[in-house]
Amino acid sequence: MSNKPTVLIIGCGSIGERHLRSFQSTGRCHVIACDTRPAILADMAKKYKVETSTDWKLALANPVCKVVVICTPAPYHVPIAIEVLKCGRHCLIEKPIAISLDGMNELTAVHESSGRACHVAYVNHSRPEPRAVKAFLATGKFGRVRAATVVSGQHFPTFRPAYREIYYNNHAQGGGAIQDAMTHMVNLVEWILGPTKSLLCEADHQVLDGVEVEDTVSAIARNQDGAIITYTLNQFQAPNELTIQFNAERGSLKIEYHLNRWGQMALGATEWNWETFKPLDRDGPFVIQANDFLDACEGKATLLATLAEGIQAVRFNLACFDSLKTGTKAWV
Repeated sequence: MSNKPTVLIIGCGSIGERHLRSFQSTGRCHVIACDTRPAILADMAKKYKVETSTDWKLALANPVCKVVVICTPAPYHVPIAIEVLKCGRHCLIEKPIAISLDGMNELTAVHESSGRACHVAYVNHSRPEPRAVKAFLATGKFGRVRAATVVSGQHFPTFRPAYREIYYNNHAQGGGAIQDAMTHMVNLVEWILGPTKSLLCEADHQVLDGVEVEDTVSAIARNQDGAIITYTLNQFQAPNELTIQFNAERGSLKIEYHLNRWGQMALGATEWNWETFKPLDRDGPFVIQANDFLDACEGKATLLATLAEGIQAVRFNLACFDSLKTGTKAWV
């Protein structure tokens, strides 16, 4: 009998299918697809030749199931994760991990007592560019980052043509640009610079057809170290681009995802010094993430987002909504 762990994917929509495909491609595990929709499960079985289940609790009770990836809509993440950890299984939770802070204390306590790995699937941790920037800043060569800018956007209907019919169209299911898209950028910056202290947010629905949730967001934030960060995102622009610039006391760093590179410019220099990576396909970072999580399940160190970082991202989202409601600064 194989000693490879069995990974249970709970929820097989588009992101669940991507996780299924990515974990399977590692060659390090067996995969079970779980969903309440028979047509979805039939499709998973046909495409990937995997075992399927309509009942995640029944599948979780199988002793061969050691690892769980939670890909349901956001309101269900926390109660499922609590049950998974209580059963002694490792747990990877899709983002955002929730739309409120309800249950977070219990989830944290259960995780701490479980002895199992629990991470949040902020997949940007698995890209080489931010890993390189984080490592460089840790050397202290450029001093502390005092300001940063994040500019991001894509034509969302091209990449998620079903956006009108899925969770995205409903804040209560984790939808909208703040919870679905900008949260990735926020978590990435907080991973590198530390948690946010306060913010001022402006957002609205500008273009996307068939939904009313915001597709455009701008926020000015201050982190706990005093750095000022600006975030700008829209989901209808023509180019699919992301640029992040960190301006430190003795130099600047830049990430350009669309060019697969990061750069540094010391104070007094006149040109960027770039390191370019081989382009990743859309599954590339998810495969890296899958391998990293399997490593974490084996007790190895990982750069994946922690549960605490995932909870902090929820606090940021809620502060954005508070700021929008009041028109004033909100505390995270």
